[in-house]
Amino acid sequence: MKKTLIILITTLFATQSNAEPAVVYAYDGSFDDATFSVEDAIVSQGLVIDYISHTGEMLKRTGKDLGAKKEIFKAADIFLFCSAVVSRKMMEADPLNIAHCPYSIFVFENEDGVKIGHRNYPEGIMKQVQELLSGIVKAAIDE
Repeated sequence: MKKTLIILITTLFATQSNAEPAVVYAYDGSFDDATFSVEDAIVSQGLVIDYISHTGEMLKRTGKDLGAKKEIFKAADIFLFCSAVVSRKMMEADPLNIAHCPYSIFVFENEDGVKIGHRNYPEGIMKQVQELLSGIVKAAIDE
């Protein structure tokens, strides 16, 4: 019964999520400027960055061991953080919303330039997370 319930919840959740996995904005500046702007925009909201994942560096490092020939990113970082206010509302509505914490904003540079973005979240109560992240990204881009 538990396994069926988990599959049902997962299927239901997947059908309610947005079609695109992420919202991405172009950034007119360098990767370093973009990461500084994102960090500043997060902190300016009174939020604490829990961790910065240097995903681009990891892919470069491990790509050599895997025999990869393609450069995916020139650079890529992911900022992980939470909002006590938004998280409490999300988890009071449904404790399974813990699956969405921490929130993240990514910055990457590839052959198309520098991009800032965040994942799409399911409709309903999670719209508040989407609005929080979009506000932070727009603040970073407008700096």
